[in-house]
Amino acid sequence: MSGITELATLISAMQPKLMANEFVFCTVQGELADYVWLNPLASFSEVEGLTLIVSKTTASDAGLAFSGIFKQITLNVHSSLNAVGLTAAVSGQLAAKGISANVFAAYYHDHIFVASEHATAALSALTDLSDGV
Repeated sequence: MSGITELATLISAMQPKLMANEFVFCTVQGELADYVWLNPLASFSEVEGLTLIVSKTTASDAGLAFSGIFKQITLNVHSSLNAVGLTAAVSGQLAAKGISANVFAAYYHDHIFVASEHATAALSALTDLSDGV
């Protein structure tokens, strides 16, 4: 199953859902195998270090440093990894409301991490975008 590529269809069908947990972005040295016990939601290896997205509770319990607390909004539409414009439309809608968006594209869905204090406003903005198509 390859996912949807047509932008209007993606936006109208995205059904954004605010997830319950709070997450943080941490940077650590070493390999992912050294940190699997943290059960990271996602990871990305950069020259400067390994970025982990983990629950706030997990990071706090492990003594990991972080500088922001985020909520996850999942777009419940199967977007193709080759789709053009969804990230721009979503981030543009949030930017218009003064909300920073950290977008993570996974195989089936896109996930947007927004500062916890802006999560409700972000969900509302994305719902408005979806309803407006």
